[in-house]
Amino acid sequence: MTSDLRRREFITLLSGAAAWPLAARAQQPMPVIGFLSGRSPGDSADPLAGFRRGLKEGGFVEGQNVIIEFRWANGEYDRLPQMAAELVRRQVNVIAAVGGELSGVAAKRATNIIPIAFATGSDPIKGGLVESFNRPGGNATGVTTLTNFMEAKRLGLLRELAPKAEVIGVLVNPNFPTSVIQLRDIEAAAPALGRRLVIAKASTDAELEDAFGRLLRERAEALLVGADPYFDVRRNRIVAFAAEHRLPAIYQFRDFAAVGGVLSYGVDFTEAYRQVGLYTAKLLKGANPSELPVQQIDKFELVINMKTAKAQGIVISDNLLSLADEVIE
Repeated sequence: MTSDLRRREFITLLSGAAAWPLAARAQQPMPVIGFLSGRSPGDSADPLAGFRRGLKEGGFVEGQNVIIEFRWANGEYDRLPQMAAELVRRQVNVIAAVGGELSGVAAKRATNIIPIAFATGSDPIKGGLVESFNRPGGNATGVTTLTNFMEAKRLGLLRELAPKAEVIGVLVNPNFPTSVIQLRDIEAAAPALGRRLVIAKASTDAELEDAFGRLLRERAEALLVGADPYFDVRRNRIVAFAAEHRLPAIYQFRDFAAVGGVLSYGVDFTEAYRQVGLYTAKLLKGANPSELPVQQIDKFELVINMKTAKAQGIVISDNLLSLADEVIE
């Protein structure tokens, strides 16, 4: 065999060897994210866009180099454990557990191996999701908004929105873990404001109708809707009820004001989901969740729907206008 022939064979062999890893990489399946939410797809367009934006910033684009398997509980929290178990059987690479504390709890109970990136409005330590903010421990980390602990603040803003309202209706979900704390904070703040409370509870659609009836029978003159994914899913229905009966109302997220609610006060929810997307990307790349500190979203925004206020004859005070981060005309 001539030296030229040997050289050509060696080059051919080398070229083939270089191509083998590329072919192997091309055949590897894309990683899969299990997206577990207590909300519904219909009320999650903006948060989901934030999640995808965070993923992209972390180097992942759905359909290009990652797959997302969605599970939506639509506010029916008892479905979450089964959905989490399905994602574990699917052997997803990471679980993004959002739409309330119970999504993270369900994911955590379903697996102690698959990494979890959660979003919760509660204290993740008390909820059993992490050991500490700085060193989460275990297989879960994520973002907390602490929005479930802002009810007393919302009650004060509602008083400013409806200063003549003597009876304040409060809508809460008794099946939501932090509802006890929410009611405690609201009831503690009410005497100082000199207002009587009407507590209406709902965790199903039938109970929601009963709650509406109770608010009307007790002649509620304003409405505070507790922070809860169940109510987020049904925001159009709740906002329509408040509009029909001309009830000044306050809600937890901008989404409510965007569909006609008079006032909302809460965190930038889309930003919270972007952070979950970023953490999900890091976990896909092999980051250890026990070493990723829990992020806290602490920027709150006050949104006023001036169009709705005018339609309902509600006068927005100069003080509220000065505090507003956004006014929807």
